[in-house]
Amino acid sequence: MTITAIYFDLGGVIVRTGDKTSRAALAAEFGMSYSEMDNFVFGSATARQASTGKISEEQHWLDVARRLNRPESEMPRIRAEFFRGDGIDFDIVEMLRSLRKTHKTGLISNAWDDLRRWIISQKFDDAFDHMIISAEVGMAKPDPRIYHYALEKLGVQAEQAIFVDDVEINITACQALGMHGILFRTPGQAIAEIKQLLLA
Repeated sequence: MTITAIYFDLGGVIVRTGDKTSRAALAAEFGMSYSEMDNFVFGSATARQASTGKISEEQHWLDVARRLNRPESEMPRIRAEFFRGDGIDFDIVEMLRSLRKTHKTGLISNAWDDLRRWIISQKFDDAFDHMIISAEVGMAKPDPRIYHYALEKLGVQAEQAIFVDDVEINITACQALGMHGILFRTPGQAIAEIKQLLLA
């Protein structure tokens, strides 16, 4: 069946932490390793709640500050330092814009409720026909329902779609539905695999 749609994850794929200095310094400030700091922010109960829209991103970050024994007034600094080293891969964005001329493109991201506003503010929302953000739809990868929802929004069958993600369980889940999954390791590897599938 011909590929007619390409979906991408955001964090770890389109947006990656290229400079770990700031997050590492923040971790050291609180007596943690880099990976411990990552898990402290992304692996907490409130992070999971924010990912399905049960609480706001703001509430999650206030909880992060509280667990760090810092006043609410320090929350903006902590959040800014945590994300300071993140950057958008505009080569991937441009590829999606180009693909959109001939294919449908979508985002499927486990993310908090501020993501859409941020993407619009960074001016790359035009790379997608539709953006599926877990906090907005109340379900998160690898829940099969979020893939079904994404496919429905673009009006395609699973076998007609590619999904690129950096988390193996999310790729396994999409493949179980019949989608073509690409586990992201590097931009070059992912783009080469997309081209191979499109030419098949």
